[in-house]
Amino acid sequence: MAIKAGFIGLGIMGKPMAENLVKGGVELAAFTRSGVPDELKQAGATACTSPADVASKADIIFLMVPDTPDVERVLFGEDGVADTLRAGQIVVDMSSISPIATREFAAKVLEKDADYLDAPVSGGEVGAKAASLTIMVGGAQATFDKVKPLFGLMGKNISLIGEVGAGQVCKVANQVIVAANIEAVGEALLLASKAGVDAEKVRKALMGGFASSRILEVHGERMTKRTFNPGFRIELHQKDLNLALATAQSLGVALPNTATNMQLFNSCVAHGGKAWDHSGLVRALEIMANHEIGQETK
Repeated sequence: MAIKAGFIGLGIMGKPMAENLVKGGVELAAFTRSGVPDELKQAGATACTSPADVASKADIIFLMVPDTPDVERVLFGEDGVADTLRAGQIVVDMSSISPIATREFAAKVLEKDADYLDAPVSGGEVGAKAASLTIMVGGAQATFDKVKPLFGLMGKNISLIGEVGAGQVCKVANQVIVAANIEAVGEALLLASKAGVDAEKVRKALMGGFASSRILEVHGERMTKRTFNPGFRIELHQKDLNLALATAQSLGVALPNTATNMQLFNSCVAHGGKAWDHSGLVRALEIMANHEIGQETK
């Protein structure tokens, strides 16, 4: 018997993730506020009228929506998942949201004798389309084992980190590291460019040494080629760093570099860049330096 799953949230990430489930033979019920795309329906997905409708048709319900309030609305709002949730079902939130709120949402779901996993992802739109996402999971081992075959249709690096909320903590940590690496690459390439050296040649040379990283490879090239179309939007990375800083404050932990990177993203947004790819953080550094990477070759 085919696995019955549901998918709520069919944006840049959710749509290709849902498509990969259907390609894998999953019987899928789907909902998004803007309407289920025709190509997903033609592939075999059933279009639903609400999150509650999805939950009535699925055993495992995936969520992929932008932020904490969106998850709360989908789960517990009018015609939300909780309205038709029954014992034995599994809610899998693949959004990137507050670890604290995640634990609260999970507790409410567990009251209905259903199970809950938080499973945020890394890898962006490219990873979603290629089914190569990194998936960081929080929840019970037995629940994880039931869902893992479906995770395998959407990603490659799939890890159970710990109890509910641990996946979100891991994702926040990921975004702290990514932002710091983007900022460091931006500083390095800006320095090279301002010194009159070809920043792209510097980037390629550094790829062969200890400074090599995926950020230097992909986002460094975006910086030198001036390709700041998403990608992963700055406004979404802002949201994730806000989560990191709020979580850190609740724990009494200082994240000074994260706070600085948040201000650099804020500067980009002030200059109209909320929809830039997050590699566009370098634009804030360029504004301060009154120099744009690439000017050394002009």
